[in-house]
Amino acid sequence: MKTLKRFAERLVNWELWPFALIYAPLGPLWLWYAAKAKAFWWFSPANPTLTFAGFDGEGKKEMYDQLPSEFYPQTIYIQPSLSFEEVKKRVAEKELMYPLCVKPEVGLKGLLFRKVDSEEKLKIYHERIGLEYLIQPLVEAPMEVSVFYYRYPNQSNGVISGFLQKEMMHVYGDGKQTLWDLIIQHPKAQYRLEEMRIKHEKMLNTVLPAGEKYILTHAANLNRGARFTNLHKLVDEKLLSVFDPLSHRCQWYYGRYDLKCNSIEELKEAKFIILEFNGAGAEPNHVYNSEFSWLGALKVFAHHWKVLYEIGRYNHRYNGVRYWGNSEGRRWMKAAAKHGELLERLDCEILI
Repeated sequence: MKTLKRFAERLVNWELWPFALIYAPLGPLWLWYAAKAKAFWWFSPANPTLTFAGFDGEGKKEMYDQLPSEFYPQTIYIQPSLSFEEVKKRVAEKELMYPLCVKPEVGLKGLLFRKVDSEEKLKIYHERIGLEYLIQPLVEAPMEVSVFYYRYPNQSNGVISGFLQKEMMHVYGDGKQTLWDLIIQHPKAQYRLEEMRIKHEKMLNTVLPAGEKYILTHAANLNRGARFTNLHKLVDEKLLSVFDPLSHRCQWYYGRYDLKCNSIEELKEAKFIILEFNGAGAEPNHVYNSEFSWLGALKVFAHHWKVLYEIGRYNHRYNGVRYWGNSEGRRWMKAAAKHGELLERLDCEILI
């Protein structure tokens, strides 16, 4: 009965549908742009300084290296071949203190993002991941927001088309129920019970005090159960003036900034930390949790694809940025898909 109820909930809520199903009606639009550009990967000139325009499979170092250092967390790049003694040495040299966060250098949907609060947990992560990863201080700023920005290369100012706050999946204690009771009642956590059981094993039978907030996952991604709040009414010229200079500096014409700040007021004063920039493959995620119908969301996606196509066409025609070849792009996407499958598997195995 419970399985049938969950199926019915997924059926009527398009946000729970598989990604391919959500975007299926836009397939002909992709082919139309490919025909006009004479290139299947018609978006590839859009962000000239990012590999494959930041559509998929790009690393975080490439992105961080183009930003002013004050705008991103202090970062240590770790190869899996390093001994753990060397890892500890590098952490000590940077004077980083626990808790830390770790994540793959080439990530996907928040997979393998972990908060590590001890040397023991860092050691487990290092020994099991088998991939290059980052160590960063855990940014404790209270607000995490996404800013979707685009700018045509022949224009000085861009557009902020999406602005939202992201809240990590959590529960509140009531002084009566155990953490497990709260998890199985949570509208999103109930679909991830095995993950929740393993990740919070030591706390499952704990009764949380009334009003106490308990974070279930520290990755504020939609697929990790985060809740989004649309902030588009707060977009103004002051906010835009923060992101126009970054676009000019980095030659990033299209994508989404995920960042942390203390308040919207401080964000508009350029006081924030960028967690990552998602390029041509970024979703306008302000359509989620915002009462958009499926058709309404498709209109937003179609508009952004049009903008992406036009930016890529301009950069190709007037700035000499090449389109990726068909086979070249297929090889890249195949490798990215294989890497994504590995991340999915490891994410289920490394539950710390």
